[in-house]
Amino acid sequence: MPLLDHPIIVISVSDDTRAALAASLHAFDVEIVTCATFLEAEDLALKSLYCGILVDLPSIVKAKGEEKIVACSLTGFFPTLRVRVMGTMLIPMTMPGAAKQENSLNDFINRACYNFTARQLRAHHRHVIGISVATRFAESETRAFTLDISWGGAFIVDFNPERFSIGDELTVFFQEPGCEITATVCWKQSWGLRHAPGIGVHFREITPCLSEFLLRLLKHAKDHDRDRLVA
Repeated sequence: MPLLDHPIIVISVSDDTRAALAASLHAFDVEIVTCATFLEAEDLALKSLYCGILVDLPSIVKAKGEEKIVACSLTGFFPTLRVRVMGTMLIPMTMPGAAKQENSLNDFINRACYNFTARQLRAHHRHVIGISVATRFAESETRAFTLDISWGGAFIVDFNPERFSIGDELTVFFQEPGCEITATVCWKQSWGLRHAPGIGVHFREITPCLSEFLLRLLKHAKDHDRDRLVA
């Protein structure tokens, strides 16, 4: 049985280097996907779950413009091992500050990736904006507000989140534009912790009314508001 439940992304602009990186992982019995660019890797990570990234350092250094922004976002999101390839040898590169990493490929696989809960990139940037909403669930309507919102969903503050289960559907009414949509509960945060209690929801649809409102509110079109870090 494979050590990891989900693949590792291997990235290099060089065909030979990419092949060497992939070959180095064969002994660990892990599933991999290979990419020539960070943009290609981002597209994959938006659609499926991954455990980590193995990348050659020159590909990061040479990345420019949008590629550099995406490289920063991916390596900040997933466990990452940055290496130089010398023939068949992989040499982990010591990284400063927040970019610290494991000292060997074995530790990267067996510690960093193994202990990381496989994740999928969030498609849209979360904006910390509070707006008035009302939720309707199980024949009960509750006044609430958002802690953050994006083109894909929102975190709605609710003082009784325990009544929801992951996968539940509810109706969300937006006070300002006066429209409502169906949403699905993706996660919840219980009352009594050092966080605002509530539910994270995914919008099942974006109606024309909500689309116009979000465009005014977020100031970015849906296709140009990806969840990326600033390089």
